[in-house]
Amino acid sequence: MAKYLVTGGAGFIGSHVCDALVSRGDSVVVLDNLSTGISHNLDQLVGNPSFDFISGSILDENLVGSLVASVDHVLHFAAAVGVFTIVDKPLESLTTNLRGTENILEAAAKHGKPVLIASSSEIYGTAGSDGKPLNEESNRVLGSPLKSRWSYSEAKAIDESMGMFYHLEKGLPVRLVRFFNTVGPRQVGHYGMVVPRFVDAALHGTPLAVYGTGNQSRCFCHVYDAVAAVLSLIDSDVAIGQVFNVGNDVEITIADLAKKVISSLGSSSSIEMISYEDAYPNNGVGFEDMQRRIPDISKIKSVIGWEPKLGLDAIIKDIAASIGHN
Repeated sequence: MAKYLVTGGAGFIGSHVCDALVSRGDSVVVLDNLSTGISHNLDQLVGNPSFDFISGSILDENLVGSLVASVDHVLHFAAAVGVFTIVDKPLESLTTNLRGTENILEAAAKHGKPVLIASSSEIYGTAGSDGKPLNEESNRVLGSPLKSRWSYSEAKAIDESMGMFYHLEKGLPVRLVRFFNTVGPRQVGHYGMVVPRFVDAALHGTPLAVYGTGNQSRCFCHVYDAVAAVLSLIDSDVAIGQVFNVGNDVEITIADLAKKVISSLGSSSSIEMISYEDAYPNNGVGFEDMQRRIPDISKIKSVIGWEPKLGLDAIIKDIAASIGHN
């Protein structure tokens, strides 16, 4: 049995990772300030002797240091997330995502604790819009640094660089995971996440708002698959000092996703097209989209044998069931 510190453990992916760790016999300490995480996500673990929740921020160096010293491994999921959040509060988001990760890495290096850093497909920017799958060595293509849309991408890229250089220069065991559009139960739509937003609208019979043309496409990975990848990676010494794409490589346009959600749930909802200017804060100033984003997951398949098992049908069904129980 190992003891894990999970920053951002009340968040969407983090809470599912906590469930999986406790289920397999490990113990978990969560550090979360609940700025985007939800305490309800951890209700099933409250009272479990293998679980502890600490209300606090990754910006608190003393708190981070004491918690890192008390565990065996650190899983860093805490971040300012969601397109709406990034566009609306870019400065706060940058501070959290940069300084917070620096605090985690510095404490982990001081106490010699392995770290897994949750990164994002956002680091690729608009690369891949030609439909070519993005591998871990693909070049990044970003818009202007004055567009707040890209501040999250820049912060996550720097997080990765810091993690890799802590590994190379200080010998810190670091693993990097780039999540591609991870979706599933407990994910909420009000930060801009499209699948739960569509499912919620379909269940209530209200219009599904498709932003832009609807021709932009994505690949969606069930959170259960993503968690299985995380557990396999933290158990693999081969993964140390490496970065891995984690996602599903089955592509769908956002317009077709809306149609599929309506059809799958037997909903009477219509589809409403909304411009980016009307969808995002400040008339869309600071927002920029990419047309396609497809992960190349051949590396993680070859290194640890992981591949996604659940498709969109399961994703829609599981999100609908979780919304129905809220």
